[in-house]
Amino acid sequence: MLKKHNSIEPDSWEFLRKHTAARIALGHAGVSLPTKELLAFRLAHAQARDAVYSELNKEKISTELSEIGFDYLFVKSSSVSRDEYLKNPNSGKKLDQEFLQKLKQFPSSYDLCFIIGDGLSAVAVNEHSVAVINLLSLKLKKQNWSIAPIIVSEQTRVALTDEIGNLLNANIVVMLIGERPGLSSPDSMGAYITYHPKPGLTDERRNCVSNIRPDGLSYSFAAEKLFYLLTEMNAKKISGVQLKDRQEGLFLG
Repeated sequence: MLKKHNSIEPDSWEFLRKHTAARIALGHAGVSLPTKELLAFRLAHAQARDAVYSELNKEKISTELSEIGFDYLFVKSSSVSRDEYLKNPNSGKKLDQEFLQKLKQFPSSYDLCFIIGDGLSAVAVNEHSVAVINLLSLKLKKQNWSIAPIIVSEQTRVALTDEIGNLLNANIVVMLIGERPGLSSPDSMGAYITYHPKPGLTDERRNCVSNIRPDGLSYSFAAEKLFYLLTEMNAKKISGVQLKDRQEGLFLG
């Protein structure tokens, strides 16, 4: 009679799994992955694909912004569809003409403008953007910063920051945008900060705080880091590679 045994062989790095969501120490069954891990990979891949095609939850975002006392405006880029946005990235870097004219009519001149953009994962900003804005704005209001109505943008690339910020005459712009989904992070949000935005700037003029989500950088950590960068920008009148992050003593919490 054959002796029954477990055909799944554990990995010697198993102890590391409690420290990371990365796909390590998955074990193996013969020369293959265990069925459980293969199915988990396929699920993660499907979630990442779904995130790319996800849509802004306008009702949720507008309700949450109203609850924390912010006015808002929904806008769109010049992309006419999600397919065009994905195949032609430049179409997401300019405003649709209708909304360009609307922003021209806004009372302008603000210390700061927040933009919520769907980017490559609307799931991320649906879940995380307003919470970060709330924490950060509480700190900024204590310093008497004037904050523009929140701009919520569909089919958005980071460079749209420059046109919107310039139209509103905002001294600094923070864009909260869905990042390219990873296989363990379909809901990762990034924050891109630009001092004196204007069309034609390149990414070396921006600072970025990435991987904002409960399993990455916590909301409180992100708000603290962004507040530090904003106050440094405002004092030194620079952003991007010229602005060195010399903050000490800030830990995940």
